[in-house]
Amino acid sequence: MNIGIVGLGLIGGSLGLEFKAQGHRVLGVSRKSATCERAIALGAVDQASTKADVLRDADLVFLCTPLGVMEATTKEIIPYLAPETTLTDVGSVKAWVVKTLEPLWPNFIGGHPMAGTAESGIDAAHLGLFHQAPYVLTPTRTTPSVAVQQVEAVVSTLQVRVHHCTPDEHDRAVAWISHLPVMVSASLIAVATNETDSTVLKLAHALASSGFRDTSRVGGGNPELGMMMAQYNQASLLRSLLAYRTQIDHVIDAVQNEDWSTIADLLQQTHQARPSFVEP
Repeated sequence: MNIGIVGLGLIGGSLGLEFKAQGHRVLGVSRKSATCERAIALGAVDQASTKADVLRDADLVFLCTPLGVMEATTKEIIPYLAPETTLTDVGSVKAWVVKTLEPLWPNFIGGHPMAGTAESGIDAAHLGLFHQAPYVLTPTRTTPSVAVQQVEAVVSTLQVRVHHCTPDEHDRAVAWISHLPVMVSASLIAVATNETDSTVLKLAHALASSGFRDTSRVGGGNPELGMMMAQYNQASLLRSLLAYRTQIDHVIDAVQNEDWSTIADLLQQTHQARPSFVEP
């Protein structure tokens, strides 16, 4: 199969490495010629160009650009796609993407591999990134069944766990387990950095270990991705942020009132609830 990848960063490059290893012919598109050359050198693509005409022979195209340029990029590449070519994306927001791109290309299906690292760019790409990760597909009532079947068959070879849901369901779910954690984690880093006593701040830097490293990881990731989560999933993120603020207010009240039984109950509940989120 000829697979096109538009956007050769961490996700696009890792997809390319996987598909090349499976024997597919991978055609890449990037805004920078240096990225195209690097992707070829790393073995992530067979052919790469800054021009979309490289996609003329693609049977399936993965759109791996930032959300902010996804619409413009789709309009740029569709003149070069064959009518039967399937187009999918890897964006972390689905309602806006599907609403925007579905009218532009009839064989479009929204997708989101729930995988990543703190690094970005083609040099961060690697085999195994998607292993056992959730991969969400968001077909609508107008999505051609052949497109759904094709994308599911191809991404299943990545050894992912495929889930189907509506775009809105996706966005509400990821607001809780992905987008809210980014904002909470970023706020944690910001408030710790705002310590006014330089001696205490220096000590905090020296003492930070696994607990702070784990809770701050997503807040210290790619700033562009975090901003796009807020901008394109505003309603669902705001709903989760407000609920989180209410929960924090309850904790503050309990601590102020020395209501240790409430704190104990909370921690017991969360101790029991966490495995349902993080254990398959």
